[in-house]
Amino acid sequence: MHEVRIVELNRRTYNNERHKVVYYVIKLVITAVLIVLISEISKRSSFVGAILASVPLVSVLAMLWLYIETKDAEKISVLATSIFWLVIPSLALFITLPLLLKQSVNFYLSLGMSIAITAGCYFIMVAVLNRYGVKL
Repeated sequence: MHEVRIVELNRRTYNNERHKVVYYVIKLVITAVLIVLISEISKRSSFVGAILASVPLVSVLAMLWLYIETKDAEKISVLATSIFWLVIPSLALFITLPLLLKQSVNFYLSLGMSIAITAGCYFIMVAVLNRYGVKL
């Protein structure tokens, strides 16, 4: 009797773990397909690609996956608020990258410098928010 119960519990655990892995793979595939799709569309139309890329797709997917997994609206609210505050410093990338490229700086160097500047802006934003009592 006890052996049958242990085998049954082990099967349930295995099935739960298998479902988690399948769910994780589905999340990865959907996210990757959307990124590749936007990249391919951008090759044909910079305007349409920019519209699709400007939609906060990663944020929406993160909130969707988090809600599906937790059903916790408060966590979604906290995440959305944090995203709001961190969108502001992320704009530094979209200002510095075109400026550097227009100055004929190598693409990879421009991208690296823009990322570094953006990281600095994140650091400054978090420090300013902490100073005013906003916790992310």
